[in-house]
Amino acid sequence: MVIVLIGLAAGFYGGLFGVGGGTLIVPALIWLGYKPKIAAATSLAVIGVTAAAGAAFYAWHGEVHVREALLLGLPASGGVVFGAALQQRLRGRLLTALFAVFLAAVGIKLVIG
Repeated sequence: MVIVLIGLAAGFYGGLFGVGGGTLIVPALIWLGYKPKIAAATSLAVIGVTAAAGAAFYAWHGEVHVREALLLGLPASGGVVFGAALQQRLRGRLLTALFAVFLAAVGIKLVIG
């Protein structure tokens, strides 16, 4: 039941802000006891489903810029392969610490502007 609520929250957060997988699902799964690598991989799978649903909804309203989506998405698809390969070489504790630093830096940037 908790995992369903996490999914609902991530979907809401994703629809509202355009994010939700990495910033909500990964920490929540780790909190539930999942290993960081499994949490990250599961989050990526979830993002595929939620991104398709969200993009379809926004496209219905004419708010998707397909050209920019492709210019961002195609290189990102290549980058995720390299990121996943690096992730496989990192210990879970280090991975979690790096992710926490990343989230803190993004949070500070959002607050400061």
